[in-house]
Amino acid sequence: MSNSSTRATPRVRKTKHIAFKPVDDGIRPADAIQAQIRGMISSRTLKAGDRLPSERDLAEQFSVSRNSVRQALRSLTDSGLLDVKKGASGGAFIRDGGGDAVRAGLGDLYSLGTIQPTHLTEARLLIGVEIVRLACERRTDEELEELEANVRAAKAAVQAGDVKRRTQVNLEFYQVLARMTHNPLLEIITDAVLAMTQRFVEEFMRTTDATVMPFRYKLLADLKAQDADAAAEKMREHLLRLQKIYLAEATARSRPRSRPARTSAPR
Repeated sequence: MSNSSTRATPRVRKTKHIAFKPVDDGIRPADAIQAQIRGMISSRTLKAGDRLPSERDLAEQFSVSRNSVRQALRSLTDSGLLDVKKGASGGAFIRDGGGDAVRAGLGDLYSLGTIQPTHLTEARLLIGVEIVRLACERRTDEELEELEANVRAAKAAVQAGDVKRRTQVNLEFYQVLARMTHNPLLEIITDAVLAMTQRFVEEFMRTTDATVMPFRYKLLADLKAQDADAAAEKMREHLLRLQKIYLAEATARSRPRSRPARTSAPR
């Protein structure tokens, strides 16, 4: 789900002249600052590309220390809402809408073991089937051409024996499908799931092309015909097959290796 899709850089606006309210006593300053900035983003008072006032100006408006402002800006940056740039033209900018925080958060849960391979493959199955159904209904001709180009790139990687490139292109296939839904939430969720899937594949195993490429060609035909039921069934069968392969490998890896039996020393 790392994100390999390219996002356009948001248009940088001038510093917003906004009157923030002083922080009330009894509330942690950094939390209160975050709440006000989040509220202005939610109300569209602050938009992607807007630059916040300087750290000193923010401290004066909120009636807090500059250290409290730094803590708040750092937390908002970690959450994916701000992009802090250095230099004369730098500052704290409202980020364009993206799912970096979601991908990072779910990736951390995967690293910690909260999200197990069973959870990952199950979620991928449920999401993938519904995404391809929507993709059939909403895709444009240009998006279909993009998916066909992806399949050609995968075939070229297979012929070149470039396993790493093949894996990357194969995962991008699902990102293109998610974009066909024209639903940004599904795109973000798909990116997060694929980022975890890529880590799993690199750690445990890579599947062969015996069934992957034929599946892609058949799915393309259904997408061209906009046959949502047929495409959804093919995706379900394909992801169930991958789930079985991945979980079998994960189970095998998790088993403790048996030690060879000790032989008695000759007496």
